Amino acid sequence: MLNLYVIDHCPYCNKVRSFIKEKSLDVNLIFAPRGTENREKMLKLGGKHQVPFLHDTTSNITMYESMDIIEYLAEHYVEKN
Repeated sequence: MLNLYVIDHCPYCNKVRSFIKEKSLDVNLIFAPRGTENREKMLKLGGKHQVPFLHDTTSNITMYESMDIIEYLAEHYVEKN
């Protein structure tokens, strides 16, 4: 399962979300504004308050940078023609 922690009005989150939508990927969006339980879960998993944050529960991979997330998703989850 892919979990993407995001907040509203974050251009980097929106960049990843656009890629996910364009590629029709099955990703669980988790909204994690500061002060919420979701933000605390994200902090425990990755150690930073930074978003976007991807947690691939299948391989236990975690990452923060939007371009790293997009490259990871493209390499591991986008079907190659």
